[in-house]
Amino acid sequence: MTNAVNLSALGSNGGITSPTWTTATRPSNPYTGQMGYNTTTLQIEVYNATYNSWVNAGSSGVTYSATYLLVAGGGSGSIGGGGVNFGGGGGGAGGYLSGTTNLSVNTTYNVIVGAGGTLNTNGSNSSFTGLTTAIGGGVGAGSGGNTTPAGTGGSGGGGGASGGGTSGASGTSGQGNAGGNSVSNSGGGGGGSGSAGSGTTGGSGTANSITGSSITYAAGGSANTGSGTAGAANTGNGGAGGLSQYYDGGTGGSGVVIISVPTANYTGVTTGSPTVTTSGSNKIIKFTASGSYTA
Repeated sequence: MTNAVNLSALGSNGGITSPTWTTATRPSNPYTGQMGYNTTTLQIEVYNATYNSWVNAGSSGVTYSATYLLVAGGGSGSIGGGGVNFGGGGGGAGGYLSGTTNLSVNTTYNVIVGAGGTLNTNGSNSSFTGLTTAIGGGVGAGSGGNTTPAGTGGSGGGGGASGGGTSGASGTSGQGNAGGNSVSNSGGGGGGSGSAGSGTTGGSGTANSITGSSITYAAGGSANTGSGTAGAANTGNGGAGGLSQYYDGGTGGSGVVIISVPTANYTGVTTGSPTVTTSGSNKIIKFTASGSYTA
């Protein structure tokens, strides 16, 4: 027979007074089923030792916090035209997104890693289930006989000296910045996640230490560089614009998706062969190609 509590005997309102704490002052050695009122979240929560997690009593399942970085593929730089010093625009960086989210236990999260743009194309999007999609970087504008216009994207492509238009394209709010306008016979630099393209210089990227080391992602491609340099793989950098009709623009750098979860919660269930490392008390799951993670 299950013992019952006579609520009417506990007070005129029949209520039970539970322990209270803040998120910072939760019990240091909790046990499964321990319950209290969290004055930080304004929720009654219960501890689940299996997942090392506090669960809101009214929630539908167990969750735990994860940090993420999403970078889309960078746009390509464009070929120049018309002769020497008639440069194409630099490619815009792939969209850059970072933050924290809650993952639900036993849920599979699909990952798409965007490819860098090939000649005269935007980069491709990167995504993680439930998060905002990072938008691929915009292509740089062509010059001379190359009439490719500067592409909008996570960051916008730079303008060309002629042909495709001299104005840089816009970026996506919260993900990147606009490409620069062309300067004289030179193309404009592509926009970056940290700043817009300026003159022939690509916009700056953003440093992030989710892997345990500071790495800069999503920089815009420069212009007027001779043979257009490709954006580095898995950075989302834009490709550089070609100096003239004799030089192709560089391809954009591919994107990356990185998830950092507490080691105590890491399941090891993945597809797509991500690289998994440890940094402090967290497992770092780095996707350089599409796959999935089951929380």
